[in-house]
Amino acid sequence: MAFQLNDTPPYQEALRAYEARLAAVGAEEMVINMGPQHPSTHGVLRLQLITDGELVKEVIPHVGYLHRCFEKHAESMNYGKTIPFTDRLDYLASMNNSHAFVMGVERMLGIDRKIPKRIEYIRVLVCELNRIASHLIAIGTYGIDIGAFTPFMWCFRDREHIMNMLEWASGSRMLYNYIWVGGLFYDLPVGFEARCSEFVRYFKPKLPELDELLTDNQIFISRTANIGILPADVAINYGCSGPMLRASGVKWDLRRVDEYSVYPELEFDIPVGKGEMGSKGDCWDRFKVRIDEVKESVRIIEQCLERLEGPLKRTADFDPRALVPKKVNLKAQDYYVRAENPKGELGFYFVTQEKTDIPKRVKARGPSFHNLSVLPELAKGVLIADLIAILGSIDIVLGEVDR
Repeated sequence: MAFQLNDTPPYQEALRAYEARLAAVGAEEMVINMGPQHPSTHGVLRLQLITDGELVKEVIPHVGYLHRCFEKHAESMNYGKTIPFTDRLDYLASMNNSHAFVMGVERMLGIDRKIPKRIEYIRVLVCELNRIASHLIAIGTYGIDIGAFTPFMWCFRDREHIMNMLEWASGSRMLYNYIWVGGLFYDLPVGFEARCSEFVRYFKPKLPELDELLTDNQIFISRTANIGILPADVAINYGCSGPMLRASGVKWDLRRVDEYSVYPELEFDIPVGKGEMGSKGDCWDRFKVRIDEVKESVRIIEQCLERLEGPLKRTADFDPRALVPKKVNLKAQDYYVRAENPKGELGFYFVTQEKTDIPKRVKARGPSFHNLSVLPELAKGVLIADLIAILGSIDIVLGEVDR
């Protein structure tokens, strides 16, 4: 018998509930489709709104328009060849994606403690640069969602410097394939550290300007404060992570909790929401946490540069590919690895098999998917204009939602 999607009881139950809800739409209610081709949905996301005038009574998200087939790709090729596909999950934070995937394979191989310190510091450096670039996209596009055009231009102007540096290191502007199992694609180019230091000196004075442009802007505050309030217990129950969770007051950052790579050796704070302009966990708090995280990433970058220019400076005999295995043969096991991406906890669940370097199963846990799942809870009883503000504050990438 051929398999049909609606044959399985869970799908039947969900489909019946969805059809029943649409059938129960009252005479004074209206069903509106927002997306999948709509600038405020931040990609091909379809939101089906049940409204009463301007008031949103219910939101039904529809995903699957940007299916990357990542997990199927990972089950049909070896671990090294999968890394370019991890870049395409959250394509705004490709370095962070590959870092998490590579850490899992290295731990299963037992070589994670053999990775040279220079490689680890370079990995953290490029990941934090990518984190800043991702947050600048989030802040800039959020400003334009609300109606502020200047922050969008400023953020893209400064992000361009980071893109140029990462392109210099890897050869690509967005999809890098730079962090490899056992090492790196190549050492940093000669002069990279000096150029990165120059960027930090340029960027630090720009941060207060960007902060002041929106943080104390009364129009922005009125559009985001006390809107989309996410209590800490609801965030935890929905599996939210990253700035979404920390904005609700939960001090949870895997860089501190799991202490992976060289993060335990670095000093940085974990920003959390405080409800300064409205209520803790509202849209304004989520914006402010990202602004503050950019400042902390700059601190981390400065510390990495100090070590790379000092005790970990380049030598003629340094080979970033020395530990890169030609073939990854692992014993049969199940293993889960996670890391703190700009949007939250990115995890990979590996099911390996013996006598082959191709995994039996690789399950990706995308933070954008879990963060998006709380949208129907946040959007009950808000105005359509406020729904735009709530969705923008979540900061999703559909390549990671659909995987």
